[in-house]
Amino acid sequence: MPSGGPGPGARSRLRAPLPPDRKTLGSARPRTATLTSMMSRDDLLSVLALLRDAGTDVVLGGGWGIDALLGEQTREHRDADLLHDREQEPALIAALTAAGYTETLDRRPARFVYSHPSGLEIDLHPLAYAPDGSAVQSSLDPAEPYRYPAECFVTGTVGGTEVRCLSAEQQVLFHQGYEPADRDRQDMERLRLRFGVEAHI
Repeated sequence: MPSGGPGPGARSRLRAPLPPDRKTLGSARPRTATLTSMMSRDDLLSVLALLRDAGTDVVLGGGWGIDALLGEQTREHRDADLLHDREQEPALIAALTAAGYTETLDRRPARFVYSHPSGLEIDLHPLAYAPDGSAVQSSLDPAEPYRYPAECFVTGTVGGTEVRCLSAEQQVLFHQGYEPADRDRQDMERLRLRFGVEAHI
C-alpha cells in the first residue's frame, strides 16, 4: 500500500506493505532523484487505464485506496500504491516502460517503485493469488509474508470510475504498528466516520 504495514501475530500475520519502511527508515519514504509530483486524479486514472489495456489487474492501496473507498479525493497524494498479480508483472512493467517510467527503487520481494520523468511515482506490490481469491505478498522477512484475505479486495470509485481497492478493515490493519503521520490519522478518522471502523493510532 502497502512501502508496507505490519500486524501482530494475533491478526494471523495480516501484515501490510507500508509501515515496515516507515519503521526502519523513518516516516518519509525514500525519495528518488527526480522531483516528485503529486499524483492527481487524472494521473491515476490514466495509469489505471494504461495497465488495464495491458491486461493487468491492479488493486489500489495507500491514500488513493482510502479515497476510492470514500468515493472522493480528500487530500493530495504523492504517489499511487498498486498491488498487482506477480504473474502479470512482465506485462505491467512493459506497459509502464513504454509510457516512459523507469525503476527508481528496488525493495523486492516486497515492493518496488517506478517513476516518470514528470515526477509521478508508482509504488508496486507483487501478490501471489490463491484459488480462493486470497493473496500473499513476500516481505523482507521470508518467515512473515503479508497476507490478504479474499474479502479485503473490494471496489470503490475514483472520479466516478469503478476501481478495485482494499477494504476499510484492511486499511485500518495496515495502519497499525508504526508512528502515524498526521495524514494517516486523518485518513483513519475519515474511515471511522464513514464505515464505523476503529483504528487505534
